[in-house]
Amino acid sequence: MHEHAMPYKKIVFVCVNQRPPGERVCCAGGGGVVLYAKLKNMIKERGLRGRIRVSKAGCLDRCEDGPNIMVFPDNVWYSHVAEADLEPLVMRLVESLRAEGQLPRNYGG
Repeated sequence: MHEHAMPYKKIVFVCVNQRPPGERVCCAGGGGVVLYAKLKNMIKERGLRGRIRVSKAGCLDRCEDGPNIMVFPDNVWYSHVAEADLEPLVMRLVESLRAEGQLPRNYGG
């Protein structure tokens, strides 16, 4: 096993868990897959791919609060996320990176 420093400044986990019809609700059924794809594209378009990783998550066991997104190492949990929430979420990530000195103050993405 090799240990390394974290290659990303932020990792955003988007729940995309899918359950069969008739079972407990799931984030995929509430739009988690679409949120994941859009958020991943937004990060790429803003040139943040080396700093922010958008990853799929399996069940986070907060299904009734979904779709759910977690941000690490910030230890922030977003629930009931809608497409309209993605732009403010990205802006929070950018501001957090700026505050941590990971982005130039004049970054315009």
